[in-house]
Amino acid sequence: MNILGIETSCDETAAAVVGDGVRVLSNTVVSSLKDHEPFGGIIPEIASRRQIEYIHDVVAESLRQAALTLDQIDAVAVTKAPGLIGSLLVGLCFARGLSRAKGLRLVEVDHIKAHLYANYLQWTQEHTACGQQRLPAVGLVVSGGHSSLFHVRSFRDFKLLGVTRDDAAGEAFDKVARILGLGYPGGPVIDRLAASGANEQIKFPQAPIKGSYDFSFSGTKTAVLYYTQKNKNKPDYSPAKVAYSFQESVVGVLADKALKACHKLKVPTLLIGGGVAANSALRRQLQQRAALEGIDVFFPPMSLCLDNAAMVAGLAYHSL
Repeated sequence: MNILGIETSCDETAAAVVGDGVRVLSNTVVSSLKDHEPFGGIIPEIASRRQIEYIHDVVAESLRQAALTLDQIDAVAVTKAPGLIGSLLVGLCFARGLSRAKGLRLVEVDHIKAHLYANYLQWTQEHTACGQQRLPAVGLVVSGGHSSLFHVRSFRDFKLLGVTRDDAAGEAFDKVARILGLGYPGGPVIDRLAASGANEQIKFPQAPIKGSYDFSFSGTKTAVLYYTQKNKNKPDYSPAKVAYSFQESVVGVLADKALKACHKLKVPTLLIGGGVAANSALRRQLQQRAALEGIDVFFPPMSLCLDNAAMVAGLAYHSL
């Protein structure tokens, strides 16, 4: 079964074709990020306008890469939520129109759950996908808009365990990058800068929220702001050290909650998804700690950490 996926939840316009729920036949993504950089964040109207411009060509290119025509597509999958309303409407209207015009089945998919499914896609020979028999699992989705922890009992049964109570992890990275004058987006630049700032002198607070799997990162972000305001004119002030300590604080909480859920639920498999899944410190800490604690942790390949339509098409297969 060949499923055409469409994803337009934020600033990307993406289309992909996935065979039988696992084989990525094509994966096309066009981003409007450059248009948003001068504003230091995503401007919803700019995002949706660009998606209206791009979506036809992106879908056509994805079909071309898969060497298929619409007559060889069995169903259309599209992100229904969550996301920017205008952007979601672009993808939904296009997918619904295509479905009606070609008589194709339509599946509307939850964007956050799809991020976890990226771990099951066969993308490159170098990437080891998580075998589909490895369920149930715990799933951690960390991105610019979401920090969510799930108990994944099946591909149609996701139980939400915890969410962020304020800033998402990726949002906190962006705001701290702005405090440090590093530009937008903040995640990649903080990750690179932190590599040269390892230290034990600076400690930023964490919000463990005992008795809950929820997250909170606004206090850590505010602590960075106050520390920077107080120390930025001192000769020993180092943005790299601040970036490192902030990153360690956020990554530590994410790892603690995810591994705790694995042990509590007696689940030996941990799935990571979302843009922050590309963060080197998160990957390193989870891989090290999971190995010591007897838990198998899986990350999608870098190209499937960010928003993409392959994960949407893959998860939709199980609804059909």
